[in-house]
Amino acid sequence: MAESVEELFGLTGKIAVVTGAAAGIGLGVARVLALAGATVVLADLDHAEARRQAAALTAAGHQAVAVAVDVGEETSIVEACGHIVETVGVPWLLVNNAALQDREYLLDATASEWDRVHNVNVRGAFLMTRETARAMVAAQQGGRIVNIASNALRGGLIKGLVSYTSSKGALAALSIASAFELAEHSITVNTILPGAVITPGAMNAKGPLSVGPATRQTPFGFQQPDEIGAAVLFFASTAARPITNQVLAVDGGFSIS
Repeated sequence: MAESVEELFGLTGKIAVVTGAAAGIGLGVARVLALAGATVVLADLDHAEARRQAAALTAAGHQAVAVAVDVGEETSIVEACGHIVETVGVPWLLVNNAALQDREYLLDATASEWDRVHNVNVRGAFLMTRETARAMVAAQQGGRIVNIASNALRGGLIKGLVSYTSSKGALAALSIASAFELAEHSITVNTILPGAVITPGAMNAKGPLSVGPATRQTPFGFQQPDEIGAAVLFFASTAARPITNQVLAVDGGFSIS
């Protein structure tokens, strides 16, 4: 039985890998995990910005490193995961956050854009999960995997997100299958559904204007990246030991708006 909040929710001595951590939700998640005591690996295609953010966390007294990874390329993922294990250690936590969210209307959508989005949002998460889980299983110390999907799966839609929403549905399904296969190794897999989070990725997304239910005002308004990070921290914690294959919406109360 835990005797303190630190024992329940602290991550001191744990290694946490966050993809797409140079900005937006990923950076917010990394900051929260660092506050909880984790050694955070900011894994991102934008290595220069990831390094800058890792340096800022280190300067604030936390443990953080940056690793370059292109989650759209299997070789890059295999090399990055091997580098993390060799130089930092076996991760306790993997957060599959990196994603593309450009928009195309269904009737104008192209197979090439579908493939591009799914290659990063689903295939990349699958490969990161496979490589990280292999290291976790070999270490025999358990672990946590958290997949960042989208509240689009529960009606938080805007027009033009056919490829994106489909990829996030596949990511949620990946969580189910992974949770089933990894439970025997004391590794949990859970899913978070962010609602409207104002990030550089969202603001710079290409395509038609945002129109749809996801733009309506919710009781608690827009979410902040660190609020998604708080949900990740819960799933990563000792307190969540028996919790797997669950979905948590952090959406400002979208379902009652």
